[in-house]
Amino acid sequence: MDFRSLITTTDKLSKTAADALLVVVAGDPKKQVLDAPLKTALLDAIAAGDLTLKPGRTLYLHRPAGIKSARVVFAAAADESAKAFRSAVGAGLGELKPKGVKHVAVIAAGTAEAAHAEALVAAATDATYVYRHTKPSAPTAPALQTVTLLAGKAAGKSVQAGLARGEAIAAGVTLARECANRPGNHCTPSFLAAEAKKLARLPRIKVEVLERKDCDKLGMGSFLAVAQGSDEPPKFIVLRYDGDAKASAPVVLVGKGITFDTGGISIKPAGEMDEMKFDMGGAASVLGSFQALARLQPRLNVVGLIPTCENMPSGRAVKPGDVVTSMSGQTIEVLNTDAEGRLILCDALTYAERFKPSAVVDIATLTGACVIALGHHRTGLFSADDSLAQGLLAAGDAGLDPAWRMPLDDEYEEALKSNFADMGNVGGRAGGAITAAMFLKKFTAKYRWAHLDIAGTAWKSGAAKGSTGRPVPLLTHFLLSQVR
Repeated sequence: MDFRSLITTTDKLSKTAADALLVVVAGDPKKQVLDAPLKTALLDAIAAGDLTLKPGRTLYLHRPAGIKSARVVFAAAADESAKAFRSAVGAGLGELKPKGVKHVAVIAAGTAEAAHAEALVAAATDATYVYRHTKPSAPTAPALQTVTLLAGKAAGKSVQAGLARGEAIAAGVTLARECANRPGNHCTPSFLAAEAKKLARLPRIKVEVLERKDCDKLGMGSFLAVAQGSDEPPKFIVLRYDGDAKASAPVVLVGKGITFDTGGISIKPAGEMDEMKFDMGGAASVLGSFQALARLQPRLNVVGLIPTCENMPSGRAVKPGDVVTSMSGQTIEVLNTDAEGRLILCDALTYAERFKPSAVVDIATLTGACVIALGHHRTGLFSADDSLAQGLLAAGDAGLDPAWRMPLDDEYEEALKSNFADMGNVGGRAGGAITAAMFLKKFTAKYRWAHLDIAGTAWKSGAAKGSTGRPVPLLTHFLLSQVR
């Protein structure tokens, strides 16, 4: 899809050449900055009761008088923020989607800024995304080819920057969704390794894939314990984006890559187990973030680590009560084989030490407890470093991909005590997302660290089942904020 900005003046809005005009309306409609034909159409529709200015409401007009475009959609927004703008654009594009328009010009409520431009790209990309790889009956490619944001002269450069950033993030989100939406018999650890190697064709990106024997030599006993129950070979993927001097300490992203999670011997209930193909959402977000980096080319160094395997029950599978030795040398009593994500992440967190990172952020669909705590709107954020936590929270807000900081009080660590190893891999049900983070914290003493639990945000269930591509926007904004 082609995203553009067009510098124009208020008196020329109705003369814009496009298949459709999408006008986002917020606040007092009489103060909406529109030229006479559009303002008249808007006020007449409100007076007639055809349009109510409640968020999500839209009105379609065909060939309204004095307007060059054959179609006009008014979409109500809660306010003039980028978040409200994104929602309104999504609703407006939903109104236009069945009409097969190829070019939509969008008029923002108030002044369009970089954040609005980025939000526009996100909304349009989401509205037109269709998964097709294993569904031949899926609809053909969407008709929409071009989206133009109409902006005033003062906002021209800012809007262009926002569109460019939005397109880079959208490409990353799409890659993450494409990987996560594939079924487990397609998206295997080998598939993720192949996708990483494709990224290595892009500027400044390199990749190395460690095999089982390499991980064994490194002492990754915790990671390999999870992998041992599956016939699919595990992979440990190391991505590098070298955008700064070698001496510059990198940010390390660690993504959980369980391509299918049965729960192992502690097997999950059958209902909705198909959704466990999404348990590699953290890995997908790392791949997506590197896609965005390749487009934006920021001046910083980034490392991506993806431990990836299946969690399956078999005669070789790790059992409840088994004790494994992590790469750090610490031993772990596996009290629940369905708490496997932390077992593969802990070895990756130890491996991250060799890069002498400026910060490490792990991303994982880790706990159902986080879904209970936060639902599906905000990602759970855990960090003992206030500066790092604030940076990630701000990045989530900027990317319209919000997070919420959760506690890491020392008292929660008590739940992980074991009589037979240095720690157990689970505590009780209470505070399950927190004790999972406390487990990971035990492997991060040598650097600044944060954990993102995306179990509630990485995918949607129900009729709209599918990957969201989150938290690629949060991660990309955070990485850009680290450029010095």
